[in-house]
Amino acid sequence: MTAQATGTDILDVAREQVLGRGVPLTKEQVLDVLRTGDDRLQDLLALAHEVRLRYQGPSVEVEGIVSLKTGGCPEDCHFCSQSGQFTSPVRSVWLNIPELVRAAKQTAATGASEFCIVAAVRGPDDRLMEQMREGVAAIKAAVDIEVAASLGMLTQHQVDELVDMGVHRYNHNLEAGRSFFPRVVTTHSYDERLDTCRMVKESGMELCCGGLVGMGETLEQRAELAAQLAELEPHEVPLNFLNPRPGTPFGDLPPMEPADALRTVAAFRLALPRTILRYAGGRELTLGDLGTRDGLLGGINAVIVGNYLTTLGRDPREDLALLDELEMPIRALGETF
Repeated sequence: MTAQATGTDILDVAREQVLGRGVPLTKEQVLDVLRTGDDRLQDLLALAHEVRLRYQGPSVEVEGIVSLKTGGCPEDCHFCSQSGQFTSPVRSVWLNIPELVRAAKQTAATGASEFCIVAAVRGPDDRLMEQMREGVAAIKAAVDIEVAASLGMLTQHQVDELVDMGVHRYNHNLEAGRSFFPRVVTTHSYDERLDTCRMVKESGMELCCGGLVGMGETLEQRAELAAQLAELEPHEVPLNFLNPRPGTPFGDLPPMEPADALRTVAAFRLALPRTILRYAGGRELTLGDLGTRDGLLGGINAVIVGNYLTTLGRDPREDLALLDELEMPIRALGETF
């Protein structure tokens, strides 16, 4: 039964349940949070920030990402300009190993503790796995930074290979809740994505698994995604906001309203109190500078700095200056909760 059905205030429930006892909100309770009005938004963000500080502390994890293989992906994720099935103006490009190492050094220079190598593929082939092996070894020899990867769906053998390379975290998003997923992707299933996530968790690598909001899903489906992520218990949840890309099926959707985006940030924090919650793609368009600050004071405790895979981000110096102003230290390399 929801808080609304019992006449209780969902923020009072969340304060006692999540902040007081560390028990995450259920799907129905997350839905109640997503339905709160704008007049409650600042109270909601303040509560989510308290939860973040209690269970995650004040530090922020900073990450940079680079695309090893851009564009030409065979999958039809409707939000993604890297799909080879759409008319998006993204060409297929491969980075060489020196370029990868240079990008890792630039990322480390911002103070980031993690560097994520991303490839636009259904899953890695032998060529990509070999380039990953060479690239990870070269990065580790040149710079003191953790290496993560996002290479699509994996086999068990490929999971084992990545562990052997020293990849410490793997990103594979659910993208959307199960009920909305068929509206987002048709070339693979929700369960295929879930299988990769489970293999990664069982391997000992940290699992980074989040999703994208603002794609036309209902509030119920947004709450469903939060609950399914909570059930999976990833180490980190990147929260992306749709940045409509020309030539994609979702290219004409309007950007998410800032208040809805901030409510979503707070709701996900209350559903995932002990999980790293990372600002990812679309925050610049959806939230701007003021909203970015509000989210950092409303549950977010990790950021991607610099540009994304096919869209521009904020200048890393702006994010780092904001963290300094808010007295949020960058988490030291290798620190874990």
